[in-house]
Amino acid sequence: MGREALRFPSDFRWGTATAAHQVEGEPAPSDWWAWERVPGHVKDGTDAGRACEWWAGRYREDFDLAQAMGQNALRLSVDWSRIEPREGEWDGQAIARYRQMLSDLRERGIEPMVTLFHFVSPLWLAEKGGWENESTVRYFERFATKVVEEYGDLVDLWCTVNEPNVYGAYSYLLGNWPPQKRDIRLAFRVIRHQMLGHAFAYRAIHRVQPTARVGLAQHLRVFDPMQPHSMLDRWAARLQDYLFNGIVLDPPVDGVLRFPLSGNAKVPALVDSQDYIGLNYYSRDMVSFDITKPQLLFGRRSVMPGAEFSMEGWGEIYPEGLYRLLKRLQRYGKPIYVTEFGVPDNDDSKRPRFLITHLSAVYRAIADGVPVKGVYFWSLVDNFEWAEGFSARFGLIGLDLETGKRTLKSSGQLYGEICRKGAITMEMIERYAPELKEQLFETSHSS
Repeated sequence: MGREALRFPSDFRWGTATAAHQVEGEPAPSDWWAWERVPGHVKDGTDAGRACEWWAGRYREDFDLAQAMGQNALRLSVDWSRIEPREGEWDGQAIARYRQMLSDLRERGIEPMVTLFHFVSPLWLAEKGGWENESTVRYFERFATKVVEEYGDLVDLWCTVNEPNVYGAYSYLLGNWPPQKRDIRLAFRVIRHQMLGHAFAYRAIHRVQPTARVGLAQHLRVFDPMQPHSMLDRWAARLQDYLFNGIVLDPPVDGVLRFPLSGNAKVPALVDSQDYIGLNYYSRDMVSFDITKPQLLFGRRSVMPGAEFSMEGWGEIYPEGLYRLLKRLQRYGKPIYVTEFGVPDNDDSKRPRFLITHLSAVYRAIADGVPVKGVYFWSLVDNFEWAEGFSARFGLIGLDLETGKRTLKSSGQLYGEICRKGAITMEMIERYAPELKEQLFETSHSS
């Protein structure tokens, strides 16, 4: 290809990602809605009571902006607590509201990817123990069946569970999210049940909709030893990689739940239970061995000299990690979607460069034969960012919390230009990441 652009495949999916509780407002009774209203739980004292007002109809403004940007895909979730607010009772009005949202996306030429579980459980389910309780696997299978029966004519791209490892870690290991437990055995039990939930939902979806494309969104991180020559640092990094990445990557392939999820139990429903692999990527961890940190798997987080960070307390900006993980996933032989990648950047000063460097990493992976079919940037609009509230802004569209006014950021304008062209131009690279020029020329000439 020529020097003027890095051109992506013509059928590439250019999208953004959202989650129901983070954007909708007017929440239904759920574990998160109960938890976040307790003073001190959310960093900036906000809650999702208003959020981005999608439930009140303002999703149309954001869909219009997504369409104007040239996006042809959007990842969104349905809130289980709305659709089944009481055990075994389906809310027809909520079902109709989601149907209208999905229809409005289709009318704009935007393909929906629908996530069935994105961290939020109905209050009735949480009171039964939520994902600690193995019976939730069957509740989730029932819920997945209902959703696909309702929306299968509008959706054929499904994500069962978002980030089972993150949910297990933040809610049951670190105790940062509801139910705020700190029990490593519970954390792995919850992850096991979510993997089973994925498997049974996968089979249920295909029973209802045989042509469906179903996967799950895996949050993967790069774990590098702080001192590569240190055997202990290497061991700690490998352990963290296995216990965070490895235990969720292999079960949907071979059906085996390995230690510590189980004693190598093989679950037939899990075997080959993904039609695509969803990759959520944000950062890497530099790992130093620390015998005093058993609760953190004997690995202390260190900082690489010269590393770039978006905001204090957040992870390193490391686009090479996206390339490395895509190459790692290539061996599974499945189509890949980057179901999330993004950066907290409240003044939008680093996000444009972040887009160029990370999308260039995706381009490199495609040039190397990795079957990446699309990307979903996190997030379309500034939203309620869980325990961070609105203190961390991820959106391409800015949100005024007082008025609800939307403003397309510079990064949103850039992403729109990329989506419409289906390419990264050399002018963009020269403006935001000039040091990539030589590397990308080499890639483009070899492709």
